[in-house]
Amino acid sequence: MKLLYSLTLLFLSMAGYGQENPYWFTDDIKKKVADSTQSQSWRSQMGATFYSISGQYNTALKSWDMTFGRVKKLSTADSLRFTKLIPVNAKDYILKRSVSEQIIIINEAHHNASHRTFASSLLQGLYDNGYRYLGLETLASDSVNTTKFAALNSGYYSKEPEFGNFIYNALKIGFKLFPYEAEGNNKQREIGEANNIFDFMQKNKDGKYFIYCGYQHAYEGVHKSWEKTMAGRLSDLTGINPFTIDQTQFSEKSNPKYNEPLLRLVNNTIPVVLKDGNQAIYNGEDKELYTDIKIIHPITKYIKGRPDWMLTKNRKWYKIPVCEVSEYPVLIFAYRKGEYEQKGIPADIIELKTSKDSRYLILDKGEYEIVIKNKEYKVINRFEKTIR
Repeated sequence: MKLLYSLTLLFLSMAGYGQENPYWFTDDIKKKVADSTQSQSWRSQMGATFYSISGQYNTALKSWDMTFGRVKKLSTADSLRFTKLIPVNAKDYILKRSVSEQIIIINEAHHNASHRTFASSLLQGLYDNGYRYLGLETLASDSVNTTKFAALNSGYYSKEPEFGNFIYNALKIGFKLFPYEAEGNNKQREIGEANNIFDFMQKNKDGKYFIYCGYQHAYEGVHKSWEKTMAGRLSDLTGINPFTIDQTQFSEKSNPKYNEPLLRLVNNTIPVVLKDGNQAIYNGEDKELYTDIKIIHPITKYIKGRPDWMLTKNRKWYKIPVCEVSEYPVLIFAYRKGEYEQKGIPADIIELKTSKDSRYLILDKGEYEIVIKNKEYKVINRFEKTIR
């Protein structure tokens, strides 16, 4: 309950931050969240959000865990039980099951960009299986269906590069995107979100629905504060039992000691779900508030200083030439051609503190404009690059 209350306050606080420039140097983020009048929880969550949006994945995890990192232990009996579970490729399982589903709801931790990358990896398969509509909690409007890319005013969390890529890929594949955020807190917000999704469904019936949300909005069952979540209330409105997916519980933390014990046991290299001998999928220990499945994400490995999960099959390395950077530190942005001037979302961001830092971007094939900003956030270089 304390975490959920804090997240609500965080969302309200963020409304006044970063409307013009949400991408900051790590040192500037440290200064912005060093407000001694604010709680440690506020500083931790704000820092995690700002680092995430600015492309600092591991630093975002560290900021979050400053407050919410917990060391958990596993009993011997549970350890023996879990070792009998069989890992199954999560993407393959979801796409196979999606054929017989009508509504899929998947969540994210708002500071964990890898969740967006995984959700994006599902898009083509879901579209092939009849899904045509993508609901995004963070969207401010449906204008992205016209522009065909996310901009700074499209939403809050969508300013983060992997979220921008998620939106771009969905639109390119052919999804129609829609917002469903609602006013109010707790129960009122859950009711409002479910009603907004249901209203959209009544007007758009040419396919199935993929809903993307944060944290417990995807959970089914009895919630201590909300009674029912958005997912549960949407089920009541539609008469359809949604296929609900959690990404948050079994994702890595900044320090292995904070990882869920099950995550340490599985030791997987790709996102998986766990199946028992009776082919039943493990969905956690809580049977009052739950999702249908829980994804166990692998521990990130870093290649050339970048998270390995960014290297999807169509992405390529691009090393920024030394001659293009005239001073340090700098922020380097890669925008799809034509989107920078329209305040689009960069496809990737890196921060170089010195000339010795890893200078690799990870980009899909296409035409880009590389924008380099100095410590004063002034553009000191712009050039075009085609990734083949």
